[in-house]
Amino acid sequence: MIDNSIRTDLFNPLTLGAIELRNRIVMAPVTRSRYGEDGVPGELQALYYAQRASAGLIIAEATNISPQGRGYAATPGIWNEEQVAGWKKVTDAVHAAGGKIVSQLWHVGRFSSVDLQPEGTAPVAPSAIKAEGDTYTVDGFVPVSMPRALETEEIPAIIEQYKRAAENAMRAGFDGVEVHSANSYLLDQFLRDSTNHRSDRYGGSIENRARLTLEVTEAIVQIWGNERVGIRLSPVTPDAGNTPPDSNVMAMYGYVIQQLNRFELAYLHFVEGATATSREVPADVDMDALSAQFNGPFIGNNNYDLELAIERRAQGRINAVAFGRLFIANPDLVERLRRGAALTIAPRESYYGGGAKGYTDWPVGNY
Repeated sequence: MIDNSIRTDLFNPLTLGAIELRNRIVMAPVTRSRYGEDGVPGELQALYYAQRASAGLIIAEATNISPQGRGYAATPGIWNEEQVAGWKKVTDAVHAAGGKIVSQLWHVGRFSSVDLQPEGTAPVAPSAIKAEGDTYTVDGFVPVSMPRALETEEIPAIIEQYKRAAENAMRAGFDGVEVHSANSYLLDQFLRDSTNHRSDRYGGSIENRARLTLEVTEAIVQIWGNERVGIRLSPVTPDAGNTPPDSNVMAMYGYVIQQLNRFELAYLHFVEGATATSREVPADVDMDALSAQFNGPFIGNNNYDLELAIERRAQGRINAVAFGRLFIANPDLVERLRRGAALTIAPRESYYGGGAKGYTDWPVGNY
């Protein structure tokens, strides 16, 4: 076996803001849909995350900030006391195993169903533009519902949802939080002119469309401090309803990144290409030129293998690398990568739903 720690510093410690990592291997947020309708983590989730605590940092799976923010059944929440107590079991288990974990704060926006919304109301979005595709409810897959456009005076309440979730994440014992402004969910829907047709201060110009992401980030920084807040962006990912990119990706996301610099965040977590599918980007998009505009630590994400991670780290393109699907069946992924050991590939049917099988029963060791 190869000791890959000789070839790269990916296995060396790294500090992201105030968060000290024992290596540069990050567990990306991976939705596993193993929560009840109450969205409360339990002992099973505590075991799952503790098994993967050798990662330098765990970014917990996307977590709903409010009942309105839900877009899929069996996903976790962080808006009430029961959920906070459940996440405290998770963070305690991760810390006991020597790991670090942050909460990814999530509002799906338009990609939801009336079956998942409080009192069967319509999902909310920047504009009343229906997404494509189906979402998962307790009754199975159903088409996503037509959203309604948020009124301008409602937006402070959305920011308040994020603030409350950030406060709850602190009480739950997380080491920080990540703002989910990616994958065509609510904040990303405001960024893109394909989904934002507003004419108020949150629509139209690049500055206006970026406003909500920046206001949410500022509100969360006021709670956590800048050194424990990161953000995720995905400039070309069409997820959550086959959402088209912005008409000027470089200008839109370049502006966002430049404005984020004033917060001196712990990190930028960047999806290079289309999430979980391809690293290819449109001809007029340069991901490295975008990420280079960020003044802080940069976490590269999307279809990485170890060789690509080593190459891009050697080039100074990334400070750390996030793996998602590889952590599903390899809880000890960091050690397997370091030793050059064989990796297990999880079958897709184990990704979502169920219990311990395909979740916490993957073998460790035997290198």
